[in-house]
Amino acid sequence: MTTTRPTDRIPGFQGAVVGPADPDYDTVRRCFNRDHDQHPALIARCTGPEDVRAALRYARENSLGVAVRGGGHATAGFASCEGGLVVDTSPMKHVEIDPEARTGRFGAGLTWGELDAATQEFDLAVTGGRVSDTGVAGLTLGSGSGWLERMYGPSAWNLVSAEVVTADGRILHTDAEENAELFWGLRGGGGNFGVVTEFGFRLHPVGPLLYAGMLLHPRSAAGPLARFYRDFLEQAPDEVTGAFALVTAPPEEFVPEEARGEPACAVIVAYVGDPARGEEALRPLVEWGDPLVRMVRPMPYTAVQRMLDDGTPTGVSEYFKIDYLPELPDEAIDTAIALAESVGSPLTQLIFCPLGGAMDRLDGDAMALTVPSTKWVYFCLAVWWGSEDRLNHIAWARDLHSALRPWTTGTSVPNFILADEGARLRSSYGPEKYARLVALKNRYDPGNVFALNQNIPPSG
Repeated sequence: MTTTRPTDRIPGFQGAVVGPADPDYDTVRRCFNRDHDQHPALIARCTGPEDVRAALRYARENSLGVAVRGGGHATAGFASCEGGLVVDTSPMKHVEIDPEARTGRFGAGLTWGELDAATQEFDLAVTGGRVSDTGVAGLTLGSGSGWLERMYGPSAWNLVSAEVVTADGRILHTDAEENAELFWGLRGGGGNFGVVTEFGFRLHPVGPLLYAGMLLHPRSAAGPLARFYRDFLEQAPDEVTGAFALVTAPPEEFVPEEARGEPACAVIVAYVGDPARGEEALRPLVEWGDPLVRMVRPMPYTAVQRMLDDGTPTGVSEYFKIDYLPELPDEAIDTAIALAESVGSPLTQLIFCPLGGAMDRLDGDAMALTVPSTKWVYFCLAVWWGSEDRLNHIAWARDLHSALRPWTTGTSVPNFILADEGARLRSSYGPEKYARLVALKNRYDPGNVFALNQNIPPSG
């Protein structure tokens, strides 16, 4: 890390400050998605809320734009900025777990892989991202979809407290009783109201082993497999989770040589409960058809959380679209399969995840996040290396999004809404919640200091 004394740049700051002249600048400034390659003036690597306060004061006094970085995944590109100041909370990785109360307090710089490792020491977990290097902060504030959501709801729903530094430098504790309206807004309102420095979660008994894994089939099986998967999941208990995906078979040793690099379809399976019961419950999926790869067994929950890591390595470029589907009719399946034939990158994925279970039992009034009562959600992830054919990859994702529109709600969670989709953000919250969020923005960030996010502008 840079040897520059922090007080030489930001008065009162105790962490490291990294600028363009520092040898580690390029390493520190880069985020997961290289499609967004910004060059901030300074990166303030905060050690606690007082550092965040000092960094915000410095940005205000020097008229610098502000970006907030947690884990640095930031697929939408909001974790950095061009010529401004990055409030980097990634060094803040403290963990405090009360196993009897099944609660925990976690620093904003943790990734889900780090949080999972800590909670699994007590056979506990909270719904987290499906890629382990995703940051806890960004995922939680903008939704928190993950493998456990059919059992326990999204991350935002499991948030029970938060410490936040506001634009004017106040350090506030929030929960259902203290600063309750702000707490409501943090549960799905994104990074609009301040820099969250600590998250308090409700934890649940999970693991240490789950019966889980992956099945890989040739693409020719996609139509009947998707229909079987749909019908199976819509009757499955809450403990059954997973996804159906249209992918390219990876060039790995566990894949038959003749299938590597060829179009394929995959099923991720997991049972959140006793592995023996999981083996029985998932048997119809595991034994269906003649898969190229059948890797399903009892495995640590932390391994389940890393199953998709290799498909989205750090340094790729990514563009995404997601939407909810009240149903998954044959016509939608066939349309998706047809469009998947024209993907331009072997890393591109189209993933259908089942909802239901706990997702149907959420108290929508208790949080800003709006989750429609639907059975499915899809994630269209156009992923590629480098800059070649960028516009073609983006066009493919947009075309697929448009083609599936007849069967979708047209809404999304904030984490998967891009900067130019303000109207979609508004409609995804609905008019009442959106008005309530604007009122919070007026109160806590009237100058829109925190504009680099799925932004809810103040009314002024």
